Amino acid sequence: MVPLYGDERIDYLLAEEYMHIIQSPSVFSFSLDAVLLAHFAYVPIKKGNILDLCTGNGVIPLLLSRRTNAGLVGVEIQERLADMAKRSIALNDMGDQISIIQGDLRDMKSRLHHSAFDVVTCNPPYFPTPEKTEHNKNKHLTIARHEVYCTLEDVVKACKLHVRPGGKVAMVHRPGRLVDIMELFRSYRLEPKRLQFVYPKYGRDANMILIEGVRDGKADLKILPPLYIYRDDNTYTKEAEGIIYGRQ
Repeated sequence: MVPLYGDERIDYLLAEEYMHIIQSPSVFSFSLDAVLLAHFAYVPIKKGNILDLCTGNGVIPLLLSRRTNAGLVGVEIQERLADMAKRSIALNDMGDQISIIQGDLRDMKSRLHHSAFDVVTCNPPYFPTPEKTEHNKNKHLTIARHEVYCTLEDVVKACKLHVRPGGKVAMVHRPGRLVDIMELFRSYRLEPKRLQFVYPKYGRDANMILIEGVRDGKADLKILPPLYIYRDDNTYTKEAEGIIYGRQ
């Protein structure tokens, strides 16, 4: 059994009763955006290499491991979160497939090869907050949610650096940053190929986007059908339930 520290707990990884993950309400617990990204992202089934930037407690590599035999690498700047991820990998006996690197995604040149990954995924910080007064009082949550240690451009640049030509980059973000994302993707030769808007309920504004780009790809963007998460009675829609509980 791996050790737990502070207010950490061991949770089931969604419907996967045989997989567990270490979480902490004061440090990091994964949310729906990570689950949706892990479902949305293309993965090679039998072999290949996948990189997950801003990996947090390693939830996306763990979720992706259900769909692929490819090698998975997660990069996380926060030492505490990276340690949680490493212990979650050990807890699930996934060390042969998943590895975690603690470090800055802007400085992975000496630790990861250029153009070495078939797929790069990222659930980056969403909010640019130049004033410290706008940050969360919890430093772990501030770094996870706000562009303290990396900007959106830093993220896109790292994705392009590490994905191979023809490889795919998948990201989850907020709709308000869509134009910025599209511009940065193209400026770093990541051609947007798939885009899906996620809505909390019917009749509400979209609150998430899922976007995939291909390095050096040709222009051909497909807008996928909208994904609605909740019905009016606050139960999951059939589509959301299938994703969350692994039925799709």
